[in-house]
Amino acid sequence: MPQLSVVVPVFNERDNIPPLLAEIAAALRGKFDYEVVYVDDDSADDSRAVLDAQKAQHPELRVLHHVTRSGQSTAVWNGVRAARGTWIATLDGDGQNDPADIPKLLAARDAAAPGVKLFAGWRTTRRDSFNKRISSKVANAVRSRMLRDATPDTGCGLKLFEREVFLRLPYFDHMHRYLPALVKRAGFQSTSVPVGHRPRTAGVSKYGMLDRLWVGLADLRGVAWLMRRGKVTKVEEL
Repeated sequence: MPQLSVVVPVFNERDNIPPLLAEIAAALRGKFDYEVVYVDDDSADDSRAVLDAQKAQHPELRVLHHVTRSGQSTAVWNGVRAARGTWIATLDGDGQNDPADIPKLLAARDAAAPGVKLFAGWRTTRRDSFNKRISSKVANAVRSRMLRDATPDTGCGLKLFEREVFLRLPYFDHMHRYLPALVKRAGFQSTSVPVGHRPRTAGVSKYGMLDRLWVGLADLRGVAWLMRRGKVTKVEEL
């Protein structure tokens, strides 16, 4: 069984698949026992065929396919459920996260206290458009104020977490944006680790400023409700 599963959700990212897989292999092969689980969210391009062809070069690769488009959170959820590793690393499929940062997250895990179960990438230097950077900055500020999750960048797709803890979290659409708060609600801790960020070189972004704003506002109220209702009780066996 692999120690680590790298889960990558994709939708219409055919040109980003081969280079990202090559970078994952360069960062992990021969250093860690790992697998890569790509989840194709019913892409309209030939991402599925590209992934199938990549299996010849990457024996660590497994491919899941959504029969209907279901969104990024569902893709991550299904990828984690199918994963065999005890720990999960997630990457966005657009190539903007650098797989070379995964060992940095693993090193942070090895140095952390046992109660820290989420290591969230922190894009200290964003390589996005002005509108995207502003919308993320506003969303992070509002979220941090309401949820007090002590995380400067929950939107970064690069994360490392324990599989068992993730599967105990409440599942809902867009949950991947609120993992630090949900992990806190479950009684564990998270920490942010500075990572790199790169400009998109192929394909197009799937979200605009208004999409992020309206979806974020609706979800934020729901997560705040979950945080208020959450309760963790220590249990002793006599």
